[in-house]
Amino acid sequence: MGKSSKKSSLKTTLLAQQSRLKGNQKAQQAAEQAAQHQKHKKNAGGARDKATLASSTAPKKPTQAKPRAPTVPLTPADRILLIGEGNFSFACALFRSPPASLKSLPPPNVTATAYDSEEECYSKYPDAYANVTFLREKCVEVVFGVDATRMEERGQPLGVWKGKGKATRKWDKIVWNFPHAGKGITDQDRNVLSNQRLILDFLRSSSSVLEKGPIPVAMAPRVRKKKGDEEVEAEEDDEDDDMAEPPLDELDEDAPPEPIMSALTTAPKTRGTVLITLRNQIPYTTWNVPRLAKHPPPPPPSTSIKPTPPYVLLRSFAFHRDMWEGYEHRMTKGERKGGLGKTGAGGEDRTWEFYLKDRPEDE
Repeated sequence: MGKSSKKSSLKTTLLAQQSRLKGNQKAQQAAEQAAQHQKHKKNAGGARDKATLASSTAPKKPTQAKPRAPTVPLTPADRILLIGEGNFSFACALFRSPPASLKSLPPPNVTATAYDSEEECYSKYPDAYANVTFLREKCVEVVFGVDATRMEERGQPLGVWKGKGKATRKWDKIVWNFPHAGKGITDQDRNVLSNQRLILDFLRSSSSVLEKGPIPVAMAPRVRKKKGDEEVEAEEDDEDDDMAEPPLDELDEDAPPEPIMSALTTAPKTRGTVLITLRNQIPYTTWNVPRLAKHPPPPPPSTSIKPTPPYVLLRSFAFHRDMWEGYEHRMTKGERKGGLGKTGAGGEDRTWEFYLKDRPEDE
């Protein structure tokens, strides 16, 4: 009886001990699991914090900017003289599918001219006849045989002189797209001089038929703020521009749309301007048109040529051919001699706009 009681007591003690050990083990495992869970949670939180910090400090990717709309340098109120039209496709583009700001342009406000006679023009450019017919049906004035270097002279077909007295016809915009002497001079230096002489004589002649008035003021280029306060300027360059590479300007994608300037201010009536468009690359950059206009050299003393008055560069801007639907540049020699306007292919077209500088007696 005594032995049985001792065995029972030992067994109970062992079972109780095992139970306590199991309990301790479970508690220890639970504590370890809790500690591990807490550690994992802490590590995960730290990783999130680091990711958040990295995200907040990392440089933001620039937003893709929308390209600026092309500049339209004409208004429906302008009296426009187009020089050297060739096949007259640019004149037609003003009325077939013009930019929105020119949809109300009155056809009688436009005078489109060509250097060739009417017969020569149709012979050089097969599509010219249809274009001229379209323009005349629209009541656009079309004049052939116009020498851009002698527009102001009496007896010229442009009809600047109306009877006795001073010239009575004036224009607000005189436009010559891609002027060229077209003499086929192979010597590069002589070719440059020939075209520079052409530009100077054109500017001299234009000075007599440009509208007079206050100095025109182009609307100030808008400056948009991007994220990060990066300044973005308008497409147009100021009057210190030269035959240099133009800036690639863009607008802030997040900025609200604003109307793009279509032309100079028209109230009050301002001084007329001359617009010359060329490829902004060799060989045309060697003509140095902005410098010629601003600082024209005096004519040779042995000639009776009048000096070219100085001009001021109002602005320059990219010329987008695709904005003028149907416009196709034609070279002076005509289509039948391969004159499809391929010279300088790949370069940017650029327009320079000038107004006459005040003379001392005008000030």
